[in-house]
Amino acid sequence: MWDPAKYLDYADLRARPFHDLTSRIGAEAPRRVVDLGCGPGNLTAGLAKRWPDAELEATDSSPEMVAAARAAGVPAGLLDVRDWAPAADTDVVVTNAVLQWVPEHRELLRRWAGQLPPGAWLAMQVPGNLSAPSHALVRKLAAEPEWAALLSGVDLRGEDTVDGPQGYAELLAGAGCAVDAWETTYVQRLAGPDAVLEWITGTALRPVRAALDEGSWQRFRSRLAPLLDEAYPPRADGTTWFPFRRVFAVARIGSQGRG
Repeated sequence: MWDPAKYLDYADLRARPFHDLTSRIGAEAPRRVVDLGCGPGNLTAGLAKRWPDAELEATDSSPEMVAAARAAGVPAGLLDVRDWAPAADTDVVVTNAVLQWVPEHRELLRRWAGQLPPGAWLAMQVPGNLSAPSHALVRKLAAEPEWAALLSGVDLRGEDTVDGPQGYAELLAGAGCAVDAWETTYVQRLAGPDAVLEWITGTALRPVRAALDEGSWQRFRSRLAPLLDEAYPPRADGTTWFPFRRVFAVARIGSQGRG
């Protein structure tokens, strides 16, 4: 279960990669703009503002996120990204911090590149920090005897879940696209106690929270908090530096796409 309020605790920091991604999209007058994994809709609204004449299509697989997006005025629909296919007039597709949850996302990218019309734009961003302490410590703790059975079926996303920018560049170029791919490490300044724990509670820890009862969840948090504080030491002013690598690719669909 996604918690829109928890996700929006760091709305400004979570928004920056989205803006960096979409700033590389060169579409001037797209007919249809799609946001796959729109979350609470706060960023989707920016797409509508940029391209006010486009038909806006927004989807998310979380009922809670869809409800929040609709409450914000975004016409979101409930849909798993695996089940999406582009309408004939789709000129821009954005998927921001979504595909890391989909093991078969590389095949989805190839499929979409073949289905979109020539000249369409496909923009994606995924976290590239799955080997960082914020994630490695969660996996290590989950493997301890106290948690191993409870979390045995939980996908904690290993280091090979996503590729680097060259991997996505090769994939999309192989599908006939012109590709702009890059990575950025954002050195984020988080405020408050257990700042990194609070950050990942809204994202990476969501599957763990869903698998545990309240008591087990609180024990897991209490064990994880000092490990994260050691890896990301709080500063004297109470803030914490949290480096966060992200991987981007923006592709322009080539002539092999459908007309």
